[in-house]
Amino acid sequence: MAFDPRAFRSLFPALSLTVNGHPAAFFDGPGGSQVPEAVIAAHRDYYVSRNANTHGQFETSRLADETVEEARRAAAALLGAEGPEAISFGQNMTTLNFALARAIGRTLKPGDEVVVTELDHDANVAPWLSLEERGISIRWCPVRLDSCTLDMDAMRTLIGPKTRHIAVGYASNAIGTVNDVAEVVRLGHAAGATVSIDAVHFAPHALIDVQKLGCDFLLCSAYKFFGPHVGILYSRPGLLDELPTDRVRPQDPTAPTRIETGTLNHAALAGTTAAIETIAAQGEGPDLRACIASAFAAIYPYEHGLAGRLWRGLGGIPGVALYGPEVSDGLRAPTVSFRIQGQDPATVARRLGERGFFVWDGDFYAVTLIERLGLADRGGVVRVGMAPYILAEEVDALLGAVREIAG
Repeated sequence: MAFDPRAFRSLFPALSLTVNGHPAAFFDGPGGSQVPEAVIAAHRDYYVSRNANTHGQFETSRLADETVEEARRAAAALLGAEGPEAISFGQNMTTLNFALARAIGRTLKPGDEVVVTELDHDANVAPWLSLEERGISIRWCPVRLDSCTLDMDAMRTLIGPKTRHIAVGYASNAIGTVNDVAEVVRLGHAAGATVSIDAVHFAPHALIDVQKLGCDFLLCSAYKFFGPHVGILYSRPGLLDELPTDRVRPQDPTAPTRIETGTLNHAALAGTTAAIETIAAQGEGPDLRACIASAFAAIYPYEHGLAGRLWRGLGGIPGVALYGPEVSDGLRAPTVSFRIQGQDPATVARRLGERGFFVWDGDFYAVTLIERLGLADRGGVVRVGMAPYILAEEVDALLGAVREIAG
């Protein structure tokens, strides 16, 4: 099924914004995407027709229950989960990951080991570092600085008889590198360890199949794929029920609610369902999962075509340094990070922003990676992210602006 970016753009009212007379170009997707009208409408509809707490004996409460279950089913379809019972929600990925780390930490003893990586967003590092106060040893998988990829040889040596858990990112939010998470899962399980995957940066761009990966846990965020601020946790069936999670006594002690604290944001869950359905509407098939797969089969090459166009263009501008592997199939998400020689990334981003090009600068909470690259005290990098609503002419216009700024 062919992907039509102009038709997709028409779904997003925010894309009509102008800045200083320039049409806005939203290259800021890695920090949070724009939302389609369907998500806005779903949010409003919840408050108009089904605004209540759950499990009540009246109409709006029953509809609130349906809202939550619909979101679980949609997220299960997005991730290829066994069913809605494998999907838990939270305020955001970071909050859910801290809750997961605390629960897993209570099953560990001093001397046990957890493996984290230098490539990850700190939301997939800090929760596990917090276990050091319990005597848990944290082992770091290094990054290969020449390619900004994980050192998988080092990963193999780090995983051993004391390894109890491995936390790895599907793709780097700062550089875009895609990791071989299937191999990490295989290595972890061979050692008797559980594996969690931070898929926040990967989920907006390609199809995820948690059952095929065999991972134990996977986290992502709806606001990165056209939805509201909602964190999503996949747990392999049976695992969550065994964990000593934080919860109030009357709470259902089984999955998926076992790790959900307090009342969920029901309106945001309605928007999450709408966001996933928006993705599915770009594909075709007999059910929601098939439509999502078909959609990503069209979206993936489109976004990577744009990222390759940008990568090649930036590579031809004197004074521009690029980071990470080349844009090619399977190696990176459609995110490109760079620096201009002699210029602070914040200044570059501000100058681009004044012309309507929305890009990010800094470390994006991937603090260890930026430190290892020697860029922590130099402002980090400029990050450009592709989304299905970006057009080729916007990429070309961005290149022209960077060329002018680089002098």
